[in-house]
Amino acid sequence: MDAAVAAPDAQSIPLEKIDVSDPALFREDRIGAYFARLRREDPVHYCAESRWGPYWSITKFDDIMQVDTNHAVFSSDSKYGGVSLEDRARRNFISMDPPRHDEQRRAISPIVAQPNLRNFEILIRERTADVLDALPVGTEFDWVSKVSIDLTTKMLATLFGFPYEDRSLLTQWSDISVVTPFETDAARSEALQPCFAYFTRLLEQRLQEPPKADLISMLAHSDGTRSMERAEFYGNILLLIVGGNDTTRNTMSASVLALHENPNEFDKLCNRQELIPSMVSETIRWQTPLTHMRRTAVADVDMRGKRIRKGDKVAMWYLSGNFDEEAIEKADRYIIDRPNVRRHLSFGFGVHRCVGNRLAELQLRILWEEMFKRKMRVEVVGAPVRTNSNVVHGFEALPVRVVQ
Repeated sequence: MDAAVAAPDAQSIPLEKIDVSDPALFREDRIGAYFARLRREDPVHYCAESRWGPYWSITKFDDIMQVDTNHAVFSSDSKYGGVSLEDRARRNFISMDPPRHDEQRRAISPIVAQPNLRNFEILIRERTADVLDALPVGTEFDWVSKVSIDLTTKMLATLFGFPYEDRSLLTQWSDISVVTPFETDAARSEALQPCFAYFTRLLEQRLQEPPKADLISMLAHSDGTRSMERAEFYGNILLLIVGGNDTTRNTMSASVLALHENPNEFDKLCNRQELIPSMVSETIRWQTPLTHMRRTAVADVDMRGKRIRKGDKVAMWYLSGNFDEEAIEKADRYIIDRPNVRRHLSFGFGVHRCVGNRLAELQLRILWEEMFKRKMRVEVVGAPVRTNSNVVHGFEALPVRVVQ
């Protein structure tokens, strides 16, 4: 994050007027200085007016962990508005508190168990090799569409048992679900009706078949999910589409940008390729592909001398916590061999920790292993186009050129 660009605005605006939920701050890459000021001056910050109503911002690492693990006070439940600052009635297992959350999460967690990851590795490596071998050399192209979206969409189709020829629909539905702006949640749901209809057909097919090792079949046949209402099924499908798409897709792009902007770290990686897993974890921290999760206070609670009232929205800004110097030494620097490199908040914390985090890391590791096999160097040749969202911290485009 280029915090220096935003520093004058972030420092001159009255503290009580700061609204870090403004998507423009993320699209223009100006959010870093705002978070830095809140961490320094007002780490539990109240914003009285925003597009999504009043809310609290939690911006320091340890405070975020405190909120993320206190389900008795800070609820994820969709009946209070869910897990983003924009109120959404969509019900899925991330928008539930234990124990219901745990029952539904267990239904799909076997797909990313270690035995399956070992099986996936062969397939991921083959597909990654095919994508890289098809890239033009010496000609500018968009890394996001040619590599990041292509690879993550292929993996999503495999996880769902989704018709391969229609896999591009998954990216479209992911963007509609969290990135594309809508006036109301109802309008967003209307735009997603083709998605719901498509997955209804797939669900009905799976119900007529013996259980299989794909996510739709797991939801159809598992004890914790087979009796859920259709709206809940749709909510879980969208959660899995977004979770399987955005984290990996945007970190793939971020890894190219981060190593381009930090050539000493790239040289370090070239000389010590055993650092690839560490580089992947550092990139996930540095990018933080999902900026925040929201909770709703279900009781009055005090934090750092502030009284958060029952019913208040509370945003845990993972993107800020990952740059908290009190928790992570030299947090503003990209260091691929930093100690405790997996200690970050990008996957959440506690029971809501991203269920597919190991699969995301596997895909990213394989990408860079295959790039090094080909002695492939990727140069960023233009400014990235960033996502206009306060949820997904990502890229619409990243112009690059491959040199070998």
